Amino acid sequence: MRDLDIFWQGTLASLLAGLGTAVGAAWVLVFRKPSPRSHDALLSGAAGVMLAATFFSLLQPALAEAQELIANKAVAVGLVIFGLLSGAAGLHLIHRHVPHEHFTLGREGPDSGRIRGIWLFIIAITLHNFPEGMAVGVGFAGGSVEKGTPLALGIGLQNIPEGLAVAASLMAIGHNKWSAFWTGSLTGLVEPVGGAIGSAAVWLAAPLMPWILGLAAGAMLFVISDEIIPETHRRGYQEVATFSLLGGFAIMMFLDVVLA
Repeated sequence: MRDLDIFWQGTLASLLAGLGTAVGAAWVLVFRKPSPRSHDALLSGAAGVMLAATFFSLLQPALAEAQELIANKAVAVGLVIFGLLSGAAGLHLIHRHVPHEHFTLGREGPDSGRIRGIWLFIIAITLHNFPEGMAVGVGFAGGSVEKGTPLALGIGLQNIPEGLAVAASLMAIGHNKWSAFWTGSLTGLVEPVGGAIGSAAVWLAAPLMPWILGLAAGAMLFVISDEIIPETHRRGYQEVATFSLLGGFAIMMFLDVVLA
């Protein structure tokens, strides 16, 4: 019975954390379509959140967990680096081989490179949310409610700007409000999947966490460097984009440290 209670606690907590993306995405239902300047600022702010999350929510715990599992520090770090490079390589392959015709806007909409970039951004956030949900599940299964609850709260809060950024980006390439809202919300719903796996199979999930966290970090770093920064610097709003990225990084750093 206790194991079943832990499973549902971890799954429910990860679901509530994942719903933070829906809270952020709901912004587009209230406010009008962002201007190009606002879009670049929002996307850069989300990149800053992702960049901070890469270090504080993914790589830092990945390195700590790897060193707990593996006595040799070089091997432990190598495992995380392998995950990091795997995530970047995976997104690179998607970037090269996903055809433009896959997207509904076709060639009459914005240029295909921009569309691919936004969908890579969405994929990276989704990949990032899965191990976070798993971490919540592992936190409940391997620790306690007192340990898992602050983690779920912190992840839920960081999901809010991510959901907003996804929804605003989709509106910027022509999606209607409801389509943007539901897509932004759905990026967070992989978290309860990860939470259920982490809660039910902590014996399997915990050893894989360093590699999985590194994988998500690599995917996000690839998208930030290859897509988001060039995209937000192409229309003359470089200074706004730069300071928005710094602001997003600072907010995420604050949340990760205070709510850790």
